[in-house]
Amino acid sequence: MTVHQYFENIRMGLENLRAYKLRSSLTVLGVVLGVGVVIVVASILTGLRYQVLSQVEQFGTDNIYVIQFAVGVQVGRRAQERLNDPMEVSYVDALKEQSQHIRDVAYQSFGADPVVKTRSREFHSANFGGVSPNLAETTTLLLNRGRFISEVDEQGRRPVAVIGPAVVEALYPRESDVLGKTIRIQGQEFFIVGILDKGKEGLDGSSRLDSSVFIPYRTFKKLYPRNEFLQIVVRARPNQLAEAHDETEEILRRLRGLKAGDDNNFSLVTYDTVVEIYDQLTYALTLLTLGVAGVALLVGGIGVMNIMLVSVTERTREIGVRKALGARRADIVFQFLFEAMTLTVVGGLVGVIVAVPLGFLLVLALFSVTSFVPMWALATALGVSAAVGLIFGVFPAFKAALLDPIECLRYE
Repeated sequence: MTVHQYFENIRMGLENLRAYKLRSSLTVLGVVLGVGVVIVVASILTGLRYQVLSQVEQFGTDNIYVIQFAVGVQVGRRAQERLNDPMEVSYVDALKEQSQHIRDVAYQSFGADPVVKTRSREFHSANFGGVSPNLAETTTLLLNRGRFISEVDEQGRRPVAVIGPAVVEALYPRESDVLGKTIRIQGQEFFIVGILDKGKEGLDGSSRLDSSVFIPYRTFKKLYPRNEFLQIVVRARPNQLAEAHDETEEILRRLRGLKAGDDNNFSLVTYDTVVEIYDQLTYALTLLTLGVAGVALLVGGIGVMNIMLVSVTERTREIGVRKALGARRADIVFQFLFEAMTLTVVGGLVGVIVAVPLGFLLVLALFSVTSFVPMWALATALGVSAAVGLIFGVFPAFKAALLDPIECLRYE
């Protein structure tokens, strides 16, 4: 089959679309819906994935977060994990001393949810916690003004605080410089020594970092002596994250008295772990999407086969004339296959054209996130569209090719 014949078959397919616009539109509706669903969901998931990962990046892609609970999709384990021993500050020194691939180790404690006050205003739901002096360097937190908590603050249990921009806006909305001013937590007065830089926005348009109120860890323990939760933050040396991960796990297993066959009673969370958790959470949605798209494409494929069978019947005389003029069975097969594939590919293109801006607007409206459609989704959508035409066009094409030319010429 020559290149000219390929283009001729495509031209005939497009002419058939123009000749029967309504019939063709209804036929490819299933293909349009199937492709549209895939593109919209792919753009939503890709936009959300980008947003989640960009937020994680601000806490350091070379970091390992150590907690006593399991992470990821877990069923029926949370009650048992409450019995796990909490992390201890003594682990920090051990990790620093016994490791070769770890650059620094910090720690922080959360769990309290106090009301942060001034004389006339209050701020609720603060991301409040006690942190080590090196947390900013370890997690690459940025300061907009002032300084972070110092070693002197930690050792002296000083009443100082570093707060986020959302806290500043809520408590001192008309003040240009709040350094040195005070806030009250649990009845105790704290002096503001630093303002955090604005963090990357989350799915709800806000940033947890912007609502942060950090005080020295020892000061935090003085306020909440029964709070035993501790998160250790390990920063690996450049390009040594995997080695630091294995080293951290080995040291902690030894410190926590675990035997060779025992499971870890702690979790190590890295950038890759977050990616894996996100993929686990979206796996079911992806399967559901593929199922819906598959049903729509099946309906579309049946419609294409039906319309092509009608087309074979309507063009019986044309088939007879072509055979009388020397067309082979293969020529007839290719003609009708290309017409079917042209039909479904046009449906796929319509689905893409409609779904790309729709997905963008949906993500922007629901999550205030800019999304984009990955190239693999576009290529897959158009490839599947062509495959639907190929598969469901086989039977009509062979039926046309097997018609007797004499009977075709007699057909009225």
